Amino acid sequence: MKRQVAVLVAVALSVGAVPASLAQSSETHTGHDMKTAGAQKSQAQTHKASGMVTKVDQPNSKVTIAHGPVQSLKWPAMTMNFIVKDKALLGKLSSGKKVDFEFVQQGRDYIITSAK
Repeated sequence: MKRQVAVLVAVALSVGAVPASLAQSSETHTGHDMKTAGAQKSQAQTHKASGMVTKVDQPNSKVTIAHGPVQSLKWPAMTMNFIVKDKALLGKLSSGKKVDFEFVQQGRDYIITSAK
């Protein structure tokens, strides 16, 4: 009897652990699934894109860009937020401005490193 209870407890615990581990492995960014083979390798890779600035959030050092496809990540065209750590670069970006930009992925964030 004790053995049956121990087996049942072990089974119940292992079944409960599966959904938690699956939830931890899921990664999304602003509603888009960015987890691709290219994204996994891209931690230090610089990516290039072109688009239109739709919003600048100076206090939070963020910019929203409606950009075209990003070939290196196999992304389709979309609108998303980027972080701009360089305050001088952030000051050059304004809503409605067309930009060619480069960015890197740092964890779940996408950081603009240059913009023209």
